[in-house]
Amino acid sequence: MERGGFVYFMANKNNTVIYTGVTSNLLNRVYEHKTGKYSKSFTNRYNCHKLVYYENFPFIEEAIAREKQIKAGSRKKKVELIRQMNPGWDDLFEQIDD
Repeated sequence: MERGGFVYFMANKNNTVIYTGVTSNLLNRVYEHKTGKYSKSFTNRYNCHKLVYYENFPFIEEAIAREKQIKAGSRKKKVELIRQMNPGWDDLFEQIDD
């Protein structure tokens, strides 16, 4: 059975660091970032505990392809995606419809 997927961005408090990730369970994965489940992870080291952007896809393969596309782009393009969806760079964790 195919599962859907998400591409998401986590940012630090000052929005100076942006992490791009992909997952099949956004709510759980963001919770792991917020609680520092993986102490040596990039998001934990750079305090990226704020979900600022996400996209939902019907198939995980589509989410993986989109993540690769986004990671190949510039920071400027990532910032523009965030500004379009979330102009205030608010934490979207409570808004997740998983």
